[in-house]
Amino acid sequence: MGIITKTDVSIEISRAAGDGAPSAAAFHAAEREKSVRAKTAGSLARFERSRRSLAGGVASSIRRAARPYPLYFESGHGSRVTDVDRNSYVDYGLAWGPLILGHTPAEVVEAVDRQIRRGFTFGAQHDLEYAVSERMTSLIPCADSVCFANSGTEIVQVALRLARAATGRSFVLKFEGHYHGWSDGILASYHPTADQLVSSDGPLAVSSGQLPPQETLVAQWNDFDAVERIFLERGAEIAAVICEPLLCNSGCIPPEPGFLERLRAITRERGALLIFDEVITGFRVHLKGAQGLYGVEPDLATYAKAIGAGTALSALAGKAKYMDLIASGQVVHAGSLNGNPISLAAAQAALDVLARDNGAVYTGLTRRSERLRSGLEKLLRSAGYEVVTEGVGAVFQLSFMARPARNYRDTLAADTSRYSDFAIGMLDEGILLLHDGRWYISTAHTDADIEFTLSAAERVLA
Repeated sequence: MGIITKTDVSIEISRAAGDGAPSAAAFHAAEREKSVRAKTAGSLARFERSRRSLAGGVASSIRRAARPYPLYFESGHGSRVTDVDRNSYVDYGLAWGPLILGHTPAEVVEAVDRQIRRGFTFGAQHDLEYAVSERMTSLIPCADSVCFANSGTEIVQVALRLARAATGRSFVLKFEGHYHGWSDGILASYHPTADQLVSSDGPLAVSSGQLPPQETLVAQWNDFDAVERIFLERGAEIAAVICEPLLCNSGCIPPEPGFLERLRAITRERGALLIFDEVITGFRVHLKGAQGLYGVEPDLATYAKAIGAGTALSALAGKAKYMDLIASGQVVHAGSLNGNPISLAAAQAALDVLARDNGAVYTGLTRRSERLRSGLEKLLRSAGYEVVTEGVGAVFQLSFMARPARNYRDTLAADTSRYSDFAIGMLDEGILLLHDGRWYISTAHTDADIEFTLSAAERVLA
């Protein structure tokens, strides 16, 4: 059972576009979509074929949301991808975040090619295991040691199991709109609708067939008063507080000043673990992740996406007294492909690039991201749209709304239909965007890419 009740819910949805904003037809979305369809017949044919044998026609359900249909790609190099119809796009989706170095970066390609010739996997130990773990422990503030898996969902489960084993408690406190993978126990109150929030008195399951998240408690992001109330009522049962330290999955909403510090203090005081889900922020927002950015050190932190540079790799980093529960065998952590040499070869090469000159690449990432964000805001506002961008460095959110969001519920005011129309126009101009408004930047994006993107936005607004 949860802690958010019907009486806690007050949702006011006022579309940011407003009565005086330009019509969505200003993007000429219907004509733009018709143009995209004319250029991507090969993708449509492949999608129709795929649906006959692959459930939903895609390998991950979220990809079905692509407009006008999922595109099929044959190659990617640097900041660009090429689809099967030979259309080229500047890519701001970056495979939903893993491609921090862009597509096929030379250092990673060479490392993976070298390893493939030596062996795909051994189901046993190899030098890359300690080489990458040593590099990670040298960079991540909370890391006395690490363990490896293959996806963010898997590694979050290891973290939660460790927290429960260490504390002897069963409940986990998460935040509305935060995503920690798709396993039953933690997939709760991810993107509830306004109607669901008004009628609910507990954590909301997301999927049909999902076991109820009965050992999950939910609070609103940036509401420390709610966190205190939950600890007052249920503190003796809470094993851990888990959060995205920067809420990337629902608007790229930063923590308010002092919020993470207060989470750190109350968990320490009440004997619960603090877990940062750095699956997105790790090695993307800062060389030391959100821990380095905000200066708050959790007990455990999860990593995926950027660390593998596009290969299947995740990791848990944490304090020795917790990680030793894995080392002793008390907490089971297993997987045939855990720490496989291909993924670790990619990780070693990627970390070498990212850590070079003490993480100098992040300065360029932040500069280009800020130029893109400010340019988009200026163009859209000059055209009469209310728009905000939120985020840090190499990840941000573009939303058609009047004010920056403080929590997930604030994001419900965003005009997602208008963003979809804008995105289809950008696709027609050779800019590939995620459907949810999130933008990722890589080290492969150049100043010329940013200016090309802003010029494309000008044409969409024309």
